[in-house]
Amino acid sequence: MTDTEAASGRRRATPPPWLLSGLRPQSSTPIAWAAVLRASVSLAAPLAVGFALDRPAYGALVSMGALSGVIGDTADAYRMRILNIAVPQLFGALGIMLGTLVYGTGWAAVAALTLVGLVSGMMSTIGAVASVSGLLLLLNAVVGAGLPMPEPWWVAPLLLTVGGLFVLALTLLAWPLRRKLPERVAVAGTYLAVADLLAAAGTHAYEDQRHAVTQSLNTSYDLILARRARYHGRSNAMVRLLAQLNVVIPLVEAAPAVHVRRLTLPDEIPAAVRELAAAVEESRTGRPELTLPAPDSPATRAVDSALRHAAVVVHKADPDPYNVDDRLGRPAVLGVRIRRTTRDVLLSGASWRYGLRLALCIGLAQALTSLIPVPRSYWVALTVTFVLKPDFGSVFSRAVLRSVGTAAGLVIAAPVLAAVPIGWWDVPVMVVLAALIPALTAKGYAFQTAAITPVILLLSDLLNHQGFHLVWPRFLDSLIGCAIVLVAGYLLWPESWHVRIGHRLADAVTDIADYVAYAFEPGRSGDHAERVRARRRIYRDLSVVRSEFQRALTEPPPVGTRAAAWWPLVVAVERIVDATTAARVRVNHGAPEPPPAEVAEVQRQLRELADGIRASEVLVEVRTELPGDEEGVLAPLRQEVAAARAIASPQP
Repeated sequence: MTDTEAASGRRRATPPPWLLSGLRPQSSTPIAWAAVLRASVSLAAPLAVGFALDRPAYGALVSMGALSGVIGDTADAYRMRILNIAVPQLFGALGIMLGTLVYGTGWAAVAALTLVGLVSGMMSTIGAVASVSGLLLLLNAVVGAGLPMPEPWWVAPLLLTVGGLFVLALTLLAWPLRRKLPERVAVAGTYLAVADLLAAAGTHAYEDQRHAVTQSLNTSYDLILARRARYHGRSNAMVRLLAQLNVVIPLVEAAPAVHVRRLTLPDEIPAAVRELAAAVEESRTGRPELTLPAPDSPATRAVDSALRHAAVVVHKADPDPYNVDDRLGRPAVLGVRIRRTTRDVLLSGASWRYGLRLALCIGLAQALTSLIPVPRSYWVALTVTFVLKPDFGSVFSRAVLRSVGTAAGLVIAAPVLAAVPIGWWDVPVMVVLAALIPALTAKGYAFQTAAITPVILLLSDLLNHQGFHLVWPRFLDSLIGCAIVLVAGYLLWPESWHVRIGHRLADAVTDIADYVAYAFEPGRSGDHAERVRARRRIYRDLSVVRSEFQRALTEPPPVGTRAAAWWPLVVAVERIVDATTAARVRVNHGAPEPPPAEVAEVQRQLRELADGIRASEVLVEVRTELPGDEEGVLAPLRQEVAAARAIASPQP
């Protein structure tokens, strides 16, 4: 064999990139050691109490509830952590109760779990907390319908809820010891991100820093608005933080004005923003002291004005809670939001499609295990539930990674089930196994599966006493569940294996055309708040596009390769938003207004681009000319629009 043939053989033997990306640990993610300790205590302590009271099954159920709490504890702010743990536990208790009621009823259990799968799937499209709640509703319903539970019917829901509340109590122990609000740390982080953005203006690092600013703004607004939904008008700290976050927006808007002119800001300006970040984090008040160089252009005047105004607001002790410029709008009362969310879910085609897809797979899993005698067949439906969750990326990749992770988890569980008898030795074993869950979850989906599998097997062994004999059936059940998902949850649904970036990107381009209207059309240029809301909405849309892009890249060919073709256009669209904002900022600081005909032509080109993106998935180069004053305020914007059309446009 020649060296060339040998090298070719090695290339053929190498796993595909989409699989390697899932199997490669995310080493940059730090391990949360507090979460590791909390997981060990919350899962092992109930087992110890159960053995001490000679009720090991009770201890196992409490640990199962604690496992749900450990998996759901993903937020940073304590109030969000309360929601992420407590609310899903209520749905988990409802799920185990429904499962217990249909245990051993045959086809009635199949129908009941199929309906629960529909509801769970539709819930998962609402948001993060609802997604975890839907997961636990279905997960515990499957467990309750597949395993014998203690009598009477209310014991299992109560014990699972106790386990979740135990995790919540351990989580809240550190609350009084934390000196800084997570919301304050997040806002300070946003200021630091903006400082890096200003320092990168005019350089190749600007694009990456702008993405970091967008993500930081999203995180900060989500944290503050979630907390303010309950405490607005009564928490001066939250009102002040919201004012500090709002006032950073003009700085973000001024950055593109500097960047598109390839200007480099003096070091004093990013340093001043970093000083504001420290003032936010330490909650300083008083008179700000700024030593800034004199601005010499409309763009630098915009930065100077925004920075001085931010310094005043950051150091102001008690802003008027009734005069805060709320960029995103106040959240409605809880009842209104519940009704609005329910209506949106019931009228959403995407919600029904995902709910029906999950219900179909759960129904097939339960029907198959009802017709074929599979020992402890609930594991098939559990596999379907975990693989088909929408939050974890590609369904195809998850199915493959679930098989790999389960195999690795069974390798860990096999010696434990074979060598450790049921009893007190299970407690130190659980201390070690539980610690692996938060430690490995940060490394990727396959690693999370490998950590959770032995824990679930150990807990289920305390309920059914099958021991080592559970290992091989569990692996076969996992393969059956993955096969059901791949066929009924993936191949039968074209939207799963088609690139969905185009239509979402087209919507973002249409929003940009509207944004240009808000910014420059006569009679609307003064509506600053609407411009800010439109801009934030566009960047959130583009964040969704980026998430979809990352999901599609993990798909096998041809989906992954098609997705990669969209990336230059995604970047070009983001640059169009920046150029629009930069032009508006320059007008606000002395540059002449652009002619209405020039604005209309830019809008027409953007809408034509959006229509073309919707009409085709094949991207080709389309040259376009946008006439106008080369020294005018819209010159950079026209260049970015022309570049977007030239980089990639659909075939007309």
